[in-house]
Amino acid sequence: MMTTQPLVSVIIPTYNRADVIGETIENLFQQTYRNIEIIVVDDGSTDGTQAELESYGKRIRWVTQPNAGPAAARNRGIGMATGEIVAFQDSDDAWHSSKIERQVSLMQRAGPSVVCCVCNSIVQLPECQVNAFDHAPVNFPIEEGIWLNVPEVLATRFFLFNQAVAVRREVLARIGGFDESLRLMEDLQLALRLSLEGPWTFIREPLATRQEMGKRTLGHEATPQITSANNVRIREGILRVVESNRELAPLKPLMERELRRALRGRRAAELQCAPAVTDSIRGWILQRVEHYRMAAYRRAPWFPQMKVSVV
Repeated sequence: MMTTQPLVSVIIPTYNRADVIGETIENLFQQTYRNIEIIVVDDGSTDGTQAELESYGKRIRWVTQPNAGPAAARNRGIGMATGEIVAFQDSDDAWHSSKIERQVSLMQRAGPSVVCCVCNSIVQLPECQVNAFDHAPVNFPIEEGIWLNVPEVLATRFFLFNQAVAVRREVLARIGGFDESLRLMEDLQLALRLSLEGPWTFIREPLATRQEMGKRTLGHEATPQITSANNVRIREGILRVVESNRELAPLKPLMERELRRALRGRRAAELQCAPAVTDSIRGWILQRVEHYRMAAYRRAPWFPQMKVSVV
């Protein structure tokens, strides 16, 4: 049972971000919810990150480790966490001062069956701002509440997750945290895995801002081959979980369809990178066909729509 003011563990993975990590920590100090522990995992930085972290003394907890990627860094933080709720922040992003307070309040009102709370986010691009919920799209009909059909919706689109979520630590422990074999799209894997654990709560207002101005905190080159291959691996893993649980059997056709779509995407990416010009053209055609198939699917009456309830 969640206490009245549960401790929230905020985990920040960082890599060579000495120039901005202080701003992120100071941003967290501005949260209106005070029962927070800040945990920074330095994933093998070679700049002045450690000196910057040392300057905060006992106001934060931090550890350094050999570079192992974002999933491993966040899992290290989860292992250090003592809070009932865990939230993730990257070392070059920012939260609205009320984010944690509003998420904790909504989770308390919704009850222990709710796995996590996700808020909307703004992605700051070099030339514009993008609303994460609108971009997905996830069209919540009310300002906040309980999201009832999370697996069906997340299987067919994805929105900014890590910076936007507050999740029960016991659930993270139960499912094993992030997949450390993934250095890219580990957030998609965790979101889909969490979607199978129960309903979520949501806040339609953007309470997080993600910067996309260049090098990411723990970024790796997101080539079409890598992203499409990871997508297939993730979909295969989720389908195995669904097949192993009778209660999740109704989700199997949808997860199978999404795996087939991922396989087609991987094939298109492979062909586009082939040395033969004819193969490259075939890959481009397959990619465009898939784009239009998805556009048609989003307009179909069977495309999953949001199912929500008021808290």
